[in-house]
Amino acid sequence: MKGIADTGFLVAFANANDKHHVWAAEIAAGVTEPLLTCEAVLAETAFHLESTSVVLAMVSEGLVALAFDCRDHLVQLTRLADRYADRKPDLADLCLVRMSELFPKHSVITIDRADFRIYRRNKRETIPILCPPER
Repeated sequence: MKGIADTGFLVAFANANDKHHVWAAEIAAGVTEPLLTCEAVLAETAFHLESTSVVLAMVSEGLVALAFDCRDHLVQLTRLADRYADRKPDLADLCLVRMSELFPKHSVITIDRADFRIYRRNKRETIPILCPPER
């Protein structure tokens, strides 16, 4: 599976009490190559889990791999921030939208269905997302 990991997915995977844990664990069990992510997602995940060591283990054990450097994409991130200012996107979301442009065969694995249905890559293209089933 080629995927880009968002915070909600990683938190759900690591937290057995999360309502999306079973879904996230099933996704993680099917991972055959590291899911791509960015440092903003890892920082958010560590904050929500209140554990840096769990997040670092996700990297060292190969669940996720860093594949983005904000410095290389400041112009594009600024444009995305301006475009979606009304939604007040966080840096992690903007990085994931940009990553989706860079890795078009990868789906964003997220619990944030509402925002990622609105966000567009390359201005007009929907972003393929993998979300937990709606209840």
